[in-house]
Amino acid sequence: MTNPRGEVLLLRHSYGPKGWGLLGGGLDRNEAPEAAAFRELREEIGCEATVMTRLGTMAEEISGSPHIAHVFTTMIDAVPVPDQREIVEAKFFPAHSLPEPLGVITRRRLDLWRDSLKRST
Repeated sequence: MTNPRGEVLLLRHSYGPKGWGLLGGGLDRNEAPEAAAFRELREEIGCEATVMTRLGTMAEEISGSPHIAHVFTTMIDAVPVPDQREIVEAKFFPAHSLPEPLGVITRRRLDLWRDSLKRST
C-alpha cells in the first residue's frame, strides 16, 4: 500500500513479532481475497480504496501453520487511523528508507511489490 508520494504504509501489530509489517488478515467464509483486502483496509486503519491490484500469491508459514497469502497493493490518499485493537501504529515511509525490524514475510511481500513496479515501467 502506498500514498500518492510513493511511500509505503507499514504497521505495528498488537500481537505477534515486534516490528513493522504490512496490512493483512484472514478470509471470511465464502469471501473473495480482493473483498477481504478492502474489508481489512477499512477495519484495521479506517481507509477506503477504489482499486486493489493483485500482485500474486505466496506460500507462507505463520506461527508454524502453512497458508497461502493473496498479496494486493493499492494507493490510499488518507491518513491511516489504527484500530488500536489489532493495529497500534500505521505510518508511511519512503520506499528506500524502511524502518527496522522488518520480518522475513514482510520482506518477501515487499520484494513482490518491487518486482511488480519493475515490470510496469
